[in-house]
Amino acid sequence: MRSFDDALSRLLGSVQSVAEVRYLPTLATAGRVLAESQQATVDAPPLDNAAMDGYALALADVAQPGICLPVAQRIAAGSVGSRLQPGTAARIFTGAPIPAGADAVVMQELCEHAADAVRINHLPQAGEHIRRAGSDIAAGSEILPAGQRLRPQDIALAASVGIAQLPVFRRLRVALLCTGDELRMPGEELPPGAIYNSNRFLLTALLEGLGCVVRDLGQVPDDLLATRAALREAALDNDLVLSSGGVSVGDEDHVKAAVELEGRLEIWKIAIKPGKPLAFGHLHASQRTAAFVGLPGNPVSSLVTFLTLVRPVLLKMQGVRRTAPQSFLLRADFDWLRPDARREFLRARSNADGGVDLFANQGSGVLSSAVWGDGLIDNPPQQAIHHGDLVRFLPFSALLS
Repeated sequence: MRSFDDALSRLLGSVQSVAEVRYLPTLATAGRVLAESQQATVDAPPLDNAAMDGYALALADVAQPGICLPVAQRIAAGSVGSRLQPGTAARIFTGAPIPAGADAVVMQELCEHAADAVRINHLPQAGEHIRRAGSDIAAGSEILPAGQRLRPQDIALAASVGIAQLPVFRRLRVALLCTGDELRMPGEELPPGAIYNSNRFLLTALLEGLGCVVRDLGQVPDDLLATRAALREAALDNDLVLSSGGVSVGDEDHVKAAVELEGRLEIWKIAIKPGKPLAFGHLHASQRTAAFVGLPGNPVSSLVTFLTLVRPVLLKMQGVRRTAPQSFLLRADFDWLRPDARREFLRARSNADGGVDLFANQGSGVLSSAVWGDGLIDNPPQQAIHHGDLVRFLPFSALLS
């Protein structure tokens, strides 16, 4: 069996990013992957402007608190005032450009207002409550790197410097198929020996959450010829083919053999728990090649292997530069004294005391553990955990995007 790190390195080294780029309106790019770095074409803010509602004035006119000044003009956001005449103040609102001749803004709460004059009850400092031009972004500076999955704040930043459209990679096309004669869809009758197909729902949601175009090919019977035909169809027009089940060593597990006949199998079995029987390779169809990942059928195994191994592969294929998930060191509020020889990913939940609790049943078929938990503990092989030890915690929030 390959180690987790070796398998992940091999997976990432065997795939490439999609090449096609789409230019989309900036407003429509949330969740897409930026294909080219972006530079600011203007300063942000473009002009010195007021950070508060108040009065713009010259320091030379306020020698001490209590000075009264006539209000000579009113400047709202979106308008430009005239030069401030000596001995006067300008009523100004947040975001409005600072008039020439003013070097401070006194917030309105520190002033007494009259119809055409204001008493300044505060001795301001130079530049007080003034946002300088370019203080956020300087024209010509890089604002977004290539390979960034665009978040709401990213597209807002692009819009703030006037970028109307962004180059993004096209969406990744992923074919999904599930194997197993025992599988039934929710709503269907459940005869003895059958189970509902939770993995179809799990994997569809995971893929769509990562921005993939999912092509659901449904359920494939436990038959070698049918499995081969399904893989050939899936490889025709998809970047990656993802299957669930059929990758173990049973008589009814045909995925491994089908991949070897329709392409090449590069990885099979990884030293992790849960999720040992994971297959990776490539499929060939009509002079094109699609990457292939076969996940184990147990639902928790399928979830864990997807989050820890498939997710980074998908991110790289989408053009994302940073594929490693965010993790934290948290205090273990439990004992785990019978570690496995394989690297373990334990379902756990952070608590209000700054520690992390462990779900009691870590079986690979216990899907409720993933609902109860809010992340995984990444535990090295043969590593016992004692109450109070620091453990590496991978929150689901960092693994699902």
